[in-house]
Amino acid sequence: MEKVISIGKQNFASLRENDYFFVDKSLFIKSWWENGDDITLITRPRRFGKTLNMSMLESFFSNKYAERQDLFEGLLIWKEEKYRELQGTWPLIFLSFAAVKAAKLEDAKIQIKQQITRVYEENRYLLEGNILSENEKREYVNVTMYMGDAEAAAALNNMSMYLARYWRKNTIILLDEYDTPMQEAYIHGYWQEFTDFVRGLFNATFKTNPYLERAVMTGITRVSKESIFSDLNNLQVVTTTSDLYADCFGFTEEEVFAALDDFGLKKNRELVRQWYDGFIFGKHRDIYNPWSITNYLKEKKIKPYWASTSSNTLIGKLIRMASAEIKEKMEDLINGKEILVSFDEQMVFEQLDHNENAIWSLLLASGYLKAETVEYRGIILKPWYRLCITNLETAGMFNEMFRGWFELSESDYGRFIKAFMLGDLEAMNYYMNKISLTTFSYFDVGKEDSESTEPERFYHGFVLGLMAEQAESYEIRSNRESGFGRYDIMMIPHDYRQNPAIIIEFKVCNRMQKETMEQAVQSALRQIKDQNYETELLAIGIPKERIRHYGFAFNGKKVLIGQN
Repeated sequence: MEKVISIGKQNFASLRENDYFFVDKSLFIKSWWENGDDITLITRPRRFGKTLNMSMLESFFSNKYAERQDLFEGLLIWKEEKYRELQGTWPLIFLSFAAVKAAKLEDAKIQIKQQITRVYEENRYLLEGNILSENEKREYVNVTMYMGDAEAAAALNNMSMYLARYWRKNTIILLDEYDTPMQEAYIHGYWQEFTDFVRGLFNATFKTNPYLERAVMTGITRVSKESIFSDLNNLQVVTTTSDLYADCFGFTEEEVFAALDDFGLKKNRELVRQWYDGFIFGKHRDIYNPWSITNYLKEKKIKPYWASTSSNTLIGKLIRMASAEIKEKMEDLINGKEILVSFDEQMVFEQLDHNENAIWSLLLASGYLKAETVEYRGIILKPWYRLCITNLETAGMFNEMFRGWFELSESDYGRFIKAFMLGDLEAMNYYMNKISLTTFSYFDVGKEDSESTEPERFYHGFVLGLMAEQAESYEIRSNRESGFGRYDIMMIPHDYRQNPAIIIEFKVCNRMQKETMEQAVQSALRQIKDQNYETELLAIGIPKERIRHYGFAFNGKKVLIGQN
């Protein structure tokens, strides 16, 4: 009989009590304990089992579960006699910042203080008897969501001391989704002030805490040491490119295929692999996204389950407003190619507006891209990452993101595409000018001369949008030989009898030469002819009469399209 799949349940004890579908990752407990690291930071993409594994650690180590050996019976960890003796023997603090999402600094602080207050409420038994002094009891009851920043910073350190005194054992601390408020702080513009607060909290909790046994933190990104971990010298960081714990988060192919067999879906192995495989953690390949696999097992339908669970606001903004070079690399990725880039895996949020390569760190950590290889070059062993899109599901996520860029002029964009495919030049000009007026500044980063950067940024956004819109009908190639003004797009139809082949050349009017838009259009069309761009299409059997030429001329936000 198939086990019931409970979607979204992240409580380990509840899963085990109800005998719901569960992939045994209990040997993570042994690996982590035997590594002996004081503080471990593990980064993995969202929905990859971070919270469930943290809940499992809590159920295993916390003395609140001292009588719950039944939760682990039958699991791999229970075969280890030593670990049977460890289960349920430690005081433990478990917090989550997953819900700390605020548009204002003070609201974010209050939400974190609420999490700390909850820990105090759960341990009010400490107020009984003489374990705490009268002064400590007064401090205890003053821990509320409205306490000051200094009191909040010290609160977890104090709780560790109280628990250690009561249980005569140092405290284990688990902090899940530590970086969620960091991203919110960056998006909403209070990053610097917020990191000052968090740095104090982390320093008191993890650095100057003699009552800390060990700690685990999880998140999506590795926030830079300088931002919030500057005082932590005892931090073991495990990223997606680390070998440590590589198979502890996400499902291995062996685990996925066993589940498919159990649910009568063995024949769909290859389809599931194409859609949901592809994640690489360290040297461990063929890691599957658990959220999509569990949803697929339940619904038995291929859908973009994981890609649909996030708005991708930050990533979309960074790519949209990025330079031509970043967008060119995105074009290569969408076309199934690999890119070679160098970046620091640490997320320096305050540098995102200045160091564009930080986008690759965010895309890798988020799981949208995978590192096929990592090479360390030169005397300083600078890391170079060979990246590609993870799988079909994440490719679909990018396509939806690029389509979404034109939502400001969605109806006009749709009408332009329709006119474009019909060859209606008058309608193309009308709707493209409406689109450019609406969206030019949307693609402009606003830090360079807009007259020179807007057309180029818009052009690359347009190419990516076109790729997303016409991916089912066309292979779209962007020829980038000599910088903007000589770019072209070649749209190769999968079936030329249904859709024509299209060559597009873009030009910006040369203001120094007082070039008119009509002259720029004719220059673009001449280039298509003079450079024999048709040759490639003719060579693969597309008749000349099924090839269209378009020249696009830009003058500020005005566009003129011509055809020959």
